[in-house]
Amino acid sequence: MPMHDPRPIALRVNGQCVEATIDARINLADFLRHELRLTGTHVGCEHGVCGACTVLVDGASARSCLMLAVQANGRHVETVESLANGSDLHPLQQALAHHHGLQCGYCTPGVLMTLLELSRETAGRHVTEAEVRTALSGNLCRCTGYQGMVRAALEFLNNFA
Repeated sequence: MPMHDPRPIALRVNGQCVEATIDARINLADFLRHELRLTGTHVGCEHGVCGACTVLVDGASARSCLMLAVQANGRHVETVESLANGSDLHPLQQALAHHHGLQCGYCTPGVLMTLLELSRETAGRHVTEAEVRTALSGNLCRCTGYQGMVRAALEFLNNFA
């Protein structure tokens, strides 16, 4: 399919420099998934409501289904793939697994990136359940009931972050 409005972009994705020429209309989620093959970022509602596509852009959470890839030009994007080191899971991923904070896993990448942002914002201080629930309020999950996610987040945020 020919590009309608080709644009060059250069950004850092998970610490790696990426340069590409893309259609100006492609959203960041599709760029990550289809051009870079980083399929951990999930696309659910495509309206920015569910949070499954949450990534960090310059350290702040962003709905990648609502952001054009050209808007990420010159910026640093972190996806869920940045968390694990090979087969060694990030402590936040381990906590979610330990506390049964995931089931089907569809929302998990967005939840992880949301909680990673929260961990950076609250580093060095005690985090309350209310703060975790507020942070997760933009991530919809139909499987877990959030209890395991909240327990995992509190363990990670108050012991590891």
